[in-house]
Amino acid sequence: MDNVVVLIVGAGPAGLATAACLSQFSISYVIVERESCSASLWRNRAYDRLKLHLAKEFCELPHMSYPVDAPTYIPKTMFVKYLDDYVERFNIQPKYLTSVESSTYDNDEKCWSIVIHDMAKSTIVKFTAKFLVVASGENSAENIPMIPGLQSFPGDVMHSSSYKSGKSYSGMNVLVVGSGNSGMEIAYDLATHGCNTSIVIRSPIHVMTKELIRLGMTLVHRLPLNLVDNLLLMAAKLIFGDLSRHGITTPKMGPMILKSKTGRSAVIDVGTVGLIKKGIIKVHGSISKIMGDMVEFQCRKKISFDVIVFATGYKSTANIWLKNGESMLNGNGLPIKEYPNHWKGENGLYCAGLARRGLAGIAADAKNIANDIKSVIGAMSG
Repeated sequence: MDNVVVLIVGAGPAGLATAACLSQFSISYVIVERESCSASLWRNRAYDRLKLHLAKEFCELPHMSYPVDAPTYIPKTMFVKYLDDYVERFNIQPKYLTSVESSTYDNDEKCWSIVIHDMAKSTIVKFTAKFLVVASGENSAENIPMIPGLQSFPGDVMHSSSYKSGKSYSGMNVLVVGSGNSGMEIAYDLATHGCNTSIVIRSPIHVMTKELIRLGMTLVHRLPLNLVDNLLLMAAKLIFGDLSRHGITTPKMGPMILKSKTGRSAVIDVGTVGLIKKGIIKVHGSISKIMGDMVEFQCRKKISFDVIVFATGYKSTANIWLKNGESMLNGNGLPIKEYPNHWKGENGLYCAGLARRGLAGIAADAKNIANDIKSVIGAMSG
């Protein structure tokens, strides 16, 4: 039985940031990661052309800035290098290939009792921890919707996390399901690689440029949210025109209010909208069923496809292993409390990076968690 002060579950940006903040206070911790590397989502499950959608000033982890000459919008490979440098700077040593099987709160001992599977050695290890930090990410498991007849589709079916580039699909009919940032950018990538590309857009979305979002995120510190939203919507209308005739409708709430209330982000256009307007990328509504290679849409239209890419997001898996977590997480493994009070549960339980607020939210969570653990330890020894 290993006794630790803090156990951090997950070595993505949230776990690494929490580890760095704890080390600033000389608080000992153990960090475990089920994959064989840190930040596996960024390293192995992100498409080639990905750049961070937000300007670099909103994407730093605590206590370490980007190099001065870094571009405003950081490419994937540079972000992974930044994380590797971060691990080295703070001497973070994750235990890889280590998955948490269960964690329960022991009321008598006043600590978390955690069962861990060491996959490299095929052994089970038991830990007790005074504090438990859930940093296993919102993007832990792929989410593919149940569509009648999907299993009859003879072509390639993949989740966006497996998508790298449209090179190998040139000349094929490809359907992208999902119109968030990944779906829209993958559709653009496919079209520029010579695929006959279609995208399913089911729900209303805000389409913005990355510069508008940067402006919005800078202005929210100085102006009311609804005023910022009105400015952004006016600017977006000037840039993109009326998109409703191309199958893209706008949500009732403005982009910044929608993000703060629901965590849903605006789509940052990389050129997709221009291709939709030219008819190069076709827009469809919801799918009703699939019959072999034919996809039938709710408007009754039937089209044949060779490949389907599901850019339908992820789900948190924390609920599967975390018992006694109901003070902090709901049935979907996401925080119950509204931002900014979402990061703390009862009995020394915390979560980092689950508030759907990107890397800026991760940095804030990590600092809050480390400060809170420091003050609890101080009170215990005081």
